[in-house]
Amino acid sequence: MKNKSTIYWAIGFIIFVVIMVFWQKSINKNNPNILSRNGFHWHPEVTIYVKGEKQEIPANIGIGAVHQPIHTHDDSNQGIVHMEFQGLVRKENATLGQFLKGWGKDINSFGTNVKMTINGEENAELENYVMQDKDKIELHYE
Repeated sequence: MKNKSTIYWAIGFIIFVVIMVFWQKSINKNNPNILSRNGFHWHPEVTIYVKGEKQEIPANIGIGAVHQPIHTHDDSNQGIVHMEFQGLVRKENATLGQFLKGWGKDINSFGTNVKMTINGEENAELENYVMQDKDKIELHYE
């Protein structure tokens, strides 16, 4: 009898694990905060103007002992930001604020009166904006 109860317990445990795995996958599949499960390599462009004067975005932001997923290279003078993520990427990982943080800045580092456009359309999300591939992001400070 002891072997029979052990077998039933094992079968029950396996069924429980299978149900939990499928349940977890269904939750993650429909999670609106997940951008990708397999990473991506995107290139938004960020341009910053202070009182009409274009600001330089330095090369090698986010590159050092630890290579950050959001970084710049020597094409930063064109405003190109590299977003190279592996695996699971949540929206909060891909925000304009994360780029600025990696630069050691925040949205108010260039002033407090800021207007932002994304692909020519005004947008008020500022540091919470989730950057997308080929976005043209402009920040105008007065």
